[in-house]
Amino acid sequence: MTKITIKALENGPNLVIVDSETKAALCRCGASNKKPHCDGTHSKINFKAESSEVNI
Repeated sequence: MTKITIKALENGPNLVIVDSETKAALCRCGASNKKPHCDGTHSKINFKAESSEVNI
């Protein structure tokens, strides 16, 4: 069975992890120039958010 995890990193993007392999880093700060993907802009704008994790 495939294991899917969505992990919101503290002050960073949402990681989509499939069977222990990171498949995508998705923007959650709203400022990325590569939406829906993260381009690291969260660091430049001082984005703050708590971490969390969902396992599917």
